[in-house]
Amino acid sequence: MSTAASKPDANFGDAQAVLAFRGADSARFLQGQVSIDAEKLAPGASTLAGLHNPQGRVIALLGVTRTAPEEFLAVLPRELAADVVQRLRKYVLRAKVTIADASAEYRVHGEFTHAGVATASVAWGNRRLLLLSRSGESRDAPGIGADDWNREDILQGMPQVYAATSEAFVAQMLNLDLLGAIAFDKGCYTGQEVIARAHYRGKVKRRMQRWLNSSGIILKPGDAARSGDGRALIVVRVAPVAEGQAILAVGNFGAPAGETEAAGGDAVTLGGPMPLPYALPE
Repeated sequence: MSTAASKPDANFGDAQAVLAFRGADSARFLQGQVSIDAEKLAPGASTLAGLHNPQGRVIALLGVTRTAPEEFLAVLPRELAADVVQRLRKYVLRAKVTIADASAEYRVHGEFTHAGVATASVAWGNRRLLLLSRSGESRDAPGIGADDWNREDILQGMPQVYAATSEAFVAQMLNLDLLGAIAFDKGCYTGQEVIARAHYRGKVKRRMQRWLNSSGIILKPGDAARSGDGRALIVVRVAPVAEGQAILAVGNFGAPAGETEAAGGDAVTLGGPMPLPYALPE
């Protein structure tokens, strides 16, 4: 935690990387690695997907679009790109697929859905697009700033994973099952057994909720916090607001406070939880 002054808002897309999966086996390869049904994703369609370790914990969240029958592009935070490429290449074996960081080929813009057209796009939330344009192509608008994008994500309950929180959360803790980012009727993929068990046995006690930090202490992803009744929380993502910080954080949301893990005495107390645009399971 720190009390550093806020910095000028940067373009959201500047902190994003683009990975390219190309080859005859690209769909089959992704089918065995991410939580969506990649083989059913039609060219031009897009979705949020999770990449997980064998324990079902989220390594990275990917905005995936199928640009052609044998090509997929995935957008993720730039700080995770090299690690994700390295991990996935270990599973290629004899598959006819190449995995490359294609960030030099594309620029990423976050824009509202009424904005223009790009080479490829990923639908994000209920009214935004991640637009991918070829490097060198000019755009009329600079794109949504990072703070504005993150505020909108928090309002819509859209998680993100960064280096500080990679492998910290099981898929359902980030509400990926409520956001259409998990296909429970597909075959096996890395982490599938743990994720499916949690789904069918209904034993997910920790969920992501929306909070407000008005303490004056700046929180960042991975920091510890607590609810008003003392429950332990882990920060998922943050954005500045007039009152301090809008927060998405994971904690036990179902049991009485006395039956949950208590936060440390020096943890920042957050206001909330506040409503999300989707309902958490009872």
